[in-house]
Amino acid sequence: MKKAKVIAIVNQKGGVGKTTTTLNLGAGLVTQGKKVLLIDADPQGDLTVSLGYNDADSCDWTLASVMQSIISEKEFQPDNGILHHKEGIDLMPSNLELSAMEMQLVNVMNREKIMKEYVDSVKDGYDYVLIDCMPSLGMITVNALAAADSVIIPVQAHYLPAKGMTQLLQSITRVKKYINPGLEIEGILMTLLDRRTNFAAEISDTVRENYGSICRVFKTEIPVAVKAAETTAAGESIFSYDAKSAAAKAYMQLTKEVMEDGERKKTRDYTAEAR
Repeated sequence: MKKAKVIAIVNQKGGVGKTTTTLNLGAGLVTQGKKVLLIDADPQGDLTVSLGYNDADSCDWTLASVMQSIISEKEFQPDNGILHHKEGIDLMPSNLELSAMEMQLVNVMNREKIMKEYVDSVKDGYDYVLIDCMPSLGMITVNALAAADSVIIPVQAHYLPAKGMTQLLQSITRVKKYINPGLEIEGILMTLLDRRTNFAAEISDTVRENYGSICRVFKTEIPVAVKAAETTAAGESIFSYDAKSAAAKAYMQLTKEVMEDGERKKTRDYTAEAR
């Protein structure tokens, strides 16, 4: 049985490219023959909208719905509510109901692992599950970290959020220590980068110097691109919208980095089991 890799895309700062990265990494993996589920774990529903589903409020099932079913111990089918995008990506949508779920989880037993229970019920049908997290370190994001095997941290190259990065890394460390011992940092991803400016180049270099010894920083850097922003209105990925763009090439490089890392880990796991 294949084992899906679950990756949470996390940064408590907004506007750093989490949703764009989730969408285009997911689409890139699909182009490489992988079966992919995207989970929109942000009440704003930006990932849902970015895939062309503009009326998530009318969906009978969303991430909040399945989490509520788990809390209430009601039966549901794992594929309830999953939307099938024309590019071959599957999506568990989200809407503002997830905000209420954030507050409700405070009083729920085993509250950090409600999303994990859902992910575990559905992930056997996929090679990758990508979770687009909200810009906060609240209970929904903790749930995403508890459900994930690894974390990708997009960092905007316009501004170095040193304090925010330290806080995020501490939160990931705490989740790993107390909730999810297998959680790893997949890597830091530089986004919205304009190498033509000295400032952006300096920030990228500084991130690599300051954090490269702590965790991986992807070789791939995602450039500032009008085309990438336009895909949201089009409801499709950069590969469908403009496959020859610099952004599409960058996201394909990221896709290959993520896949290569996954294959190395599988090889290590297989070797360890053989011993």
